[in-house]
Amino acid sequence: METKQAGNTVLLEAQGLGFRYSKLRPWLFRGLGFSLERGEVLSILGPNARGKTTLLKCLSGLLRPVEGTLTTGPSVGYVPQDHGTGPDFTVQDMVLMGCTRHLRPYQVPRAGDRDAAARAMERVGAADWAERSYSELSGGQRQLVLIARALASGSQLLVLDEPASALDLRNQSRVLSVLDSLAAEGMGVIMTTHHPDHALHVSRNALLFVNGHDTRWGPVEELLTGPALSDVYGLPICTPTVDTVSGNRTIAVPDFGPSCRRTCAPNLRKDLP
Repeated sequence: METKQAGNTVLLEAQGLGFRYSKLRPWLFRGLGFSLERGEVLSILGPNARGKTTLLKCLSGLLRPVEGTLTTGPSVGYVPQDHGTGPDFTVQDMVLMGCTRHLRPYQVPRAGDRDAAARAMERVGAADWAERSYSELSGGQRQLVLIARALASGSQLLVLDEPASALDLRNQSRVLSVLDSLAAEGMGVIMTTHHPDHALHVSRNALLFVNGHDTRWGPVEELLTGPALSDVYGLPICTPTVDTVSGNRTIAVPDFGPSCRRTCAPNLRKDLP
């Protein structure tokens, strides 16, 4: 159910959310609270094994939180990481699988399902690949197909697990542009990422996993600062502002050691001493 908050439509709201896999294991997160408005991209960041993917599974209904309340719309489109080529289906068939939640057992896709799949492929720029084998596509193309599959389900909220993982720079840009466009159309998008730059580029708010007892939510310009990112990832990170073709942008620059300090552009304006 969508709710109204301060004049905006809220697609998802979490209050006091907590999860652990058993009473003998530590909490991955606890007391977590945040919300997502229509037209917003929320980025979730933090080191490995801090509970980011587990949180996504809770948000998408694959896992049930142990504590707290979670309010979402009637359906959430979950986009997992692309771990390889998988079965040899056509792109159209892969996207049609997003409609299966509406079908009864043994029911074949209807004309309306095929229309929904075609519209989804068009929205992500995959319409020309409809008859191609999914296994023959590049990593970036497969990621767009997985996004189209989630769109075909009719979901207004997409939850994506590292959608730009293992992609080259061009395909990272392509995937982020699609997600930004979907948000501009009024959808809600939640994604995990290991790239603070991606969050700074497409998100208004971020969720930062420091540890199981310290999870921070807020505007990216306040949350993703050099000192905060340095604490989370355990190495010096600065967040300079640089001039780009599209205007000034804040980026995250990790310091990997002396060689990095020698080669890092001296014209960058650092926010750290």
